Amino acid sequence: MFVLVGVFGAALGAARCARHQARNAADFGALAGAGQVLDGADAACARAADLVSANGGRMTGCRVDGLDLIVTARVRVAPLPGLTRDATATSRAGPARS
Repeated sequence: MFVLVGVFGAALGAARCARHQARNAADFGALAGAGQVLDGADAACARAADLVSANGGRMTGCRVDGLDLIVTARVRVAPLPGLTRDATATSRAGPARS
């Protein structure tokens, strides 16, 4: 019984860590890419993809909305042997609004 609870707890912890990693990757990607928005969507998304991958994620979406950049990142996690899931997060970055 204790082993089952321990395995479940470890799986839950791994999933939570993957969610945080996906959030960090999306945040850093959006922040880095937002500085390139004036150079075009391709330049901004390329910069965002570099930062997302450097933070252990895979960019699954990137689009420009005005001067904002919206980035979606995915991190794959295997909380239990034979069970693979994806943690996904989306972040937006751009100039400050009044």
